[in-house]
Amino acid sequence: MESALRFHLLLVLVLVGQLASSSMEDDFELCEIAVKNWASSSQDEVKEDKHRLQDLLFFLHIPRTGGRAYHHCFLKKLYSRMLQCPLSYDKLSFNPRQLNCRLLATHDDCSVLSKLPKSSTSVFTIMRNPVDRVFSTYEFSIEVAARFLVHPNLTSATQLSSRVLKKTNAVSTLDIWPWRYLVPWMREDLFARRDARMKVASNHHSQSSNNAYNMRGMAMPLHEFIYDPLVLDIVHNGATFQIAGLTNNSYLAESNQVRHCVQKYQVLGKYVLQVAKVIRMTSPHPLPRLHFMSSTNFYLIPTS
Repeated sequence: MESALRFHLLLVLVLVGQLASSSMEDDFELCEIAVKNWASSSQDEVKEDKHRLQDLLFFLHIPRTGGRAYHHCFLKKLYSRMLQCPLSYDKLSFNPRQLNCRLLATHDDCSVLSKLPKSSTSVFTIMRNPVDRVFSTYEFSIEVAARFLVHPNLTSATQLSSRVLKKTNAVSTLDIWPWRYLVPWMREDLFARRDARMKVASNHHSQSSNNAYNMRGMAMPLHEFIYDPLVLDIVHNGATFQIAGLTNNSYLAESNQVRHCVQKYQVLGKYVLQVAKVIRMTSPHPLPRLHFMSSTNFYLIPTS
């Protein structure tokens, strides 16, 4: 009786394992089809490079690459105020086909080209070593989020900031991609850690660490930041996804599916790199290299 029961249990486990394996294979095939279809249509849209500056210069601002300084200190000096497009930051607030502007700078990804006059638009961007860019994103997220610690609690910080911005009609860092995702998340974490420190300090039976270099109680450690699902989605391969038009800020309907498939099956990342490299090579100012970063390692992939 026991032998028969063991046999049936073993048979059930084998069948479950086969079904799970079959399901994973089907999921990979669906992802592969989706990514290949996107890559094929994207490369068809890339036209022959004429290496000529067109009527509209679109500065694709990849965060933490020095783009703000470059835009204000150089690009804006080349175009008079009348020729500069209205500020849009990360979503177009105007129809560029109906305005006679010559310089556009946003945090959009390349999918915004579907809204621009392609035949008369040049795209320019600045790239940075991906590891340095991740470190800089981490530091900037903490820096901006820490400004809210002057408030007594998170609720007060959120409500007062919203009222001030609404009253002044100003644009905050929190309105701009990707900071509108990263900063509120980091702000919530900073307040939670501050509340925890205050709770420990009020407990006379607890002893705080004497290690001045132990910053875990102050801010999120770098490794926690890097492996958080939000950062995995927005920051990892952020520049490559921006150039390919696949961020979570994309105008493409299929962007989330393609991005998540590539993140789940990293072997499919080669198709994203191929598209991004084609875009790179057809830009007026070719870039030195593109990169793709896995969830466990950073890779620099030089282009030939």
